[in-house]
Amino acid sequence: MKRTQSYYVIFGIMTALFFIFLVVLNKSVEKTPLLANDGSSFEKAVVTSIIQDNIGEDGERSGEQIVEVKISSGSHKGETVEATSLDGYLYGATCKIGTKIIVNISEYEGTITANVYNYDRTGVIIAFVALFIILLAIIGGKKGIYAAASLIFDGICIIYLYLPLMYIGVQPFVAAILCCVLISVFTLILIGGFTVKTFSALIGTTAGCVCAGIIAFVFGYLMNINGYNVEEVETLILVEQNSKLQAGGILFSGILIASLGAVMDVAMSIASAISEIHHHSPQLSMKELIKSGIHVGRDMMGTDVNTLILAFVGGSATLMVIYYAYDMPQRQLTNSYFFGMEILQGLAGTFGVLIAVPAVSFVTAWLYKYKKK
Repeated sequence: MKRTQSYYVIFGIMTALFFIFLVVLNKSVEKTPLLANDGSSFEKAVVTSIIQDNIGEDGERSGEQIVEVKISSGSHKGETVEATSLDGYLYGATCKIGTKIIVNISEYEGTITANVYNYDRTGVIIAFVALFIILLAIIGGKKGIYAAASLIFDGICIIYLYLPLMYIGVQPFVAAILCCVLISVFTLILIGGFTVKTFSALIGTTAGCVCAGIIAFVFGYLMNINGYNVEEVETLILVEQNSKLQAGGILFSGILIASLGAVMDVAMSIASAISEIHHHSPQLSMKELIKSGIHVGRDMMGTDVNTLILAFVGGSATLMVIYYAYDMPQRQLTNSYFFGMEILQGLAGTFGVLIAVPAVSFVTAWLYKYKKK
């Protein structure tokens, strides 16, 4: 008991040191500005009146709105200015009195110019996340709170470790592996504690994710697909020219991170199942425990494989509709970069799940029988 408590103390100290490292790392990163610094800022505002509406005689909206807004953040907080809201799908907003919006404000020689950027969604996002965490705590209890903490840790690792490391020149695949290992360690220890099943699940998760990345790289090479065959290639090249980023490796490191959740789920579930089986039937041999783990893994493969593939397909639903509407010939579609990357991303992640099943089964069974001896 005392040993376990000391482990948690060390775990807490290491976590605190990791956060300090992240602060130092991010302060040391010097970004090259890619946008003109014209003194503009995005501030919160509320529409106070409609000066010119854009409703036509047929009741449809077209053109732009001229509205009066009261700024509620920044150096111009409390001031009332006139703003233009464009009629667009990506920018602008359909303004009514009381609508909360984000305005782009620029000032030149004392004259303020404001344009409506979009709706202010901050409050809704915070409420949605808060509701999610509350439900996790109510339904999941202590485990739910740990799950929420692990999600927060995941976001911190991605934003403040994975991205900065790639920006300063660390190979994307290496940055992804480091990020995946840290996320796995933090999440699995919170959920499973310092136990055999946690250690074996960690080994299986790492093996599965690394295999997913390697397989993606190999098949990407064979299919002549690399990290530059993406829609945002022009922007990536611009960033690469102004930093130490190795843009070509981002695609494969992203596949590794995308497969982490499913692989970790399979690994922990199998390790927990073998742990329970061993607890109730300690006389079972290592071979029998491995078979039990693989049988449990077979039941999980179908759902987790579908989860990964459908996640990647769902993320490309817009492009799929466009290709379908244009009735693209089969040979053109199957040999396009879009189709190749979707197959690559979906199947590479599933390879990680498949590798994790025997890896976790073997490691967990071996550790329990080794520990017994």
